Amino acid sequence: MGSVSLKIGDGTARFKRASFCSSAVNILMLFSVLTTNLFALYAFTSSSKDHQTHLFHNPHKNLSVISEHVSLILREIASSQKKLVKMEKYLLGYETMDISRPNIASELKLFLKHHQLPLGKDSRTGITEMVASVGHSCEKSADLLSQYMTYKVSGPCPDDWSLGQKLILRGCEPLPRRRCITKSVQKVGLYRFPVSLWKPVSEKILTWSGLGCKNFECLNRKKLGRDCVGCFNITSGYETQKFVKARGKNDFIIDDMLALASGGIRIGFDIGGGSGTFAARMAERNVTVITNTLNVDAPFSEFIAARGLFPLYLSLDHRFPFYDNVFDLIHASSGLDGGDKPEKLEFLMFDIDRILRAGGLFWLDNFYCANDEKKTALTRLIERFGYKKLKWVAGEKVDTAGSGKSEVYLSAVLQKPARV
Repeated sequence: MGSVSLKIGDGTARFKRASFCSSAVNILMLFSVLTTNLFALYAFTSSSKDHQTHLFHNPHKNLSVISEHVSLILREIASSQKKLVKMEKYLLGYETMDISRPNIASELKLFLKHHQLPLGKDSRTGITEMVASVGHSCEKSADLLSQYMTYKVSGPCPDDWSLGQKLILRGCEPLPRRRCITKSVQKVGLYRFPVSLWKPVSEKILTWSGLGCKNFECLNRKKLGRDCVGCFNITSGYETQKFVKARGKNDFIIDDMLALASGGIRIGFDIGGGSGTFAARMAERNVTVITNTLNVDAPFSEFIAARGLFPLYLSLDHRFPFYDNVFDLIHASSGLDGGDKPEKLEFLMFDIDRILRAGGLFWLDNFYCANDEKKTALTRLIERFGYKKLKWVAGEKVDTAGSGKSEVYLSAVLQKPARV
């Protein structure tokens, strides 16, 4: 059972593909109708001769009996059809959210409503109806989702991006589309590319609502993550030296990494890329890099875009929206960590392997290993893919922006093998 996405106007509609389950349901429905009709035929032909003669001499009673039998058959058929439709929807995974509840917003009900194709089943694809694309985990946050979908149609959207992000972090992804007008901030003072890569970004063009900090001075004083300490200061400090000057043996230089590549590096994907500095350094070398990020505690997406780079607003719980074997390079750091759920990291690694081409490079950059057990587990996971180890360094670094203690980090450059 699969799905397919088609572009219709400015939106994407997801359809359910006909499957073995739906075919079985159709057969059951046909069998039910045939059985009911055969039963009716038997009922009408099994009467004795005397009974037939009696009915013949009482035509009005005869018509009444026939009418009752027909009504009963129609009611049975209608009931069977309803049961079979419910069974089909259950088997196909439809209606994971009960939109009949009174507290569900009307806009959400409209978005989730199924739409039958006007010409019936499509003979080429097997598609029978349009189904809204929304994360199945949204059911667990139905009240928040209903709040997110409460607005005036064609009016201004509420300033609730943080509510949308909260839903995403709870697994409610993708979010449903909305029919409201997003507030647009005038983007003044933007520089042309590539000058924009290292020019200061104006605080006035960013959205600060829902954030603890309201300016860059506050952000640069905070440790926003192991890979983002002062990362919004792109005119001075360590951010300007990142990837071009090593501070320790775990820090690899971009030019050294590019020299290891076979077939050249043209496009890359940076997972949890902070303020976009890795993509900026690669852009200087004519390599296009997409930066995956969310606006957790800081306006990362808008800042990256202001630098003239491509931000992808997506959580790591979401399957990467790329086709197989397309990237020459994937860069990731401690943002890859799945916490206390090793299966989460395992699923993520398989998705990374899916979108990386044969001969492409996977650069694991200063991945924090809380203990030897975690380092061993990560090493075993990577070895399952059969990557060639071009660089592999595990060493200690002092957490200067935090506890001040020595911590173990793993850095590696790995090459994906060709598989038949």
